[in-house]
Parts: sequence; structure tokens; C-alpha cells
Amino acid sequence: MKQELIDSFQVLWNKYFTGAELPVTFYYTDGDGGAEKFVRPKGRSCLICELAAVRKGRSLWFNNESLGCGGAKRYLGYTDKMRQGFEYFLSCGNESMEGERYIRTPEMVKEIMKNQKTLPANGRNIVFKRWDRLTRDDDPVAAVFFARPDVLSGLFTLANFDQTEPNGTFTPFGAGCSSAVHYPYLESLSDRPRAVIGMFDPSARPCVPSDVLTFSVPMKKLEIMIGCMEESFLITDTWETVRKRIKQ
Repeated sequence: MKQELIDSFQVLWNKYFTGAELPVTFYYTDGDGGAEKFVRPKGRSCLICELAAVRKGRSLWFNNESLGCGGAKRYLGYTDKMRQGFEYFLSCGNESMEGERYIRTPEMVKEIMKNQKTLPANGRNIVFKRWDRLTRDDDPVAAVFFARPDVLSGLFTLANFDQTEPNGTFTPFGAGCSSAVHYPYLESLSDRPRAVIGMFDPSARPCVPSDVLTFSVPMKKLEIMIGCMEESFLITDTWETVRKRIKQ
């Protein structure tokens, strides 16, 4: 990744989103990306909870063995299978398990899963780094902003600044890790990638502050957004009012 891009984004981010949290980036690699291997604690662990450490500046890499959630393994591309009876787990439950009731019927869950694409993890590692930990050797797929409403407003508007089609972002249904990794990765393969607004999954909500959502942007989309920052609404008095509130 070009050092100039790393540096220019940090300068512009601090200028127009003063005090806001830097994004977390991710990419797949055969190596470790200079990051620390994540050691899974005993019991079930949620990827979104573990990313709290990355948000604080710790670089981590994961693989199939270190992921403790079946959903994360699927959404990050390490398997195309889910736990037995998953269609009941996500919906109404049955005599052997309580259902999350996120989808109305087991049949609907099966239809959703049937149409899902799988990421090409292929035994590789996935590295997560905060933006200011990136180096020239890193090649991030996307940046994930953990954003409060004012920051989300700025990112959303900037994502739509350079196009006439009004849907420069979308909000797909899915687990927290699907909105942060799965869908942004798929969007990165598009000729006109969209940003992904997410973290609506009630199961992942305890892993983030109550007023935070995610805004995940494929890198080729983010590069365009960075290039537009100094000619966009960000230079207006309207945004200055919001920026001062973000800074507080």
C-alpha cells in the first residue's frame, strides 16, 4: 500500500473528523502481515468482540483454528457449512435448541444460506490492523469504521458524493462479521463497489458501544472518497458545525 495514501488519509481524517476513531483494515495473506496471532480464549468468542483490541491499536491475525464462532468461520470464508440445525437456531428453535428468532421460519433460513457466496480464504490467514499500523507491505481489502452517528453521516454523504446513483451504500441482513468482512470483500470485487453499513446484529451489539455502527468501505472506493474530501461538503460551514461536535 502506498505510504502517501496512508499518510494523507490520516491527515485528512484528523482535519475533518477530528477525534474520531481510525478505521480497522483487513486482508488475507499466507503470512502474518507483521501481526500477532490471535489465541482464542476458552469457550465461544465473537470476532467483533476480539476486534476491540485491534481498534485500540493491536494488530491481530486469525485463521480457521483461532475463530471460535461457526458464523465467523463461514462469513470469513473458512467453511461453507454451518452447525447442524442452524436453520432452527436462527429462526424459531426446536425441541433441542432455543431459536434466536432473527428469521421467521427454518425454510427461509435455508433459502438465505443457499444463496450466500463464500469468500476465498483457502487456508490463508486474515489480518486486522488499525489504519495507523499499516505499512507499505500491507494490501488491505477494506476499511471498517466503527462510527457514531455524526461520523456515520459524514462517511455516508462522502460515499455518495461522486455519483448520481443514490445507493452508494447498502445494508444487507447478516451477522456483525458479515457486514464488516463478508459483504465488503464481495463489494471489493465489483466495478462500482458500495460501502456497507452494519452491526445491526443483536448478538454482536454487546461487543460495541451502544451508539456505534460500522461503515465498511472497499479500498478502491475509499481511495475515491479520500480524493474527494477537500472538494466536498467537508470544507463547508455546515460540516464544521458537525465536526466540532465530533471533536467533543
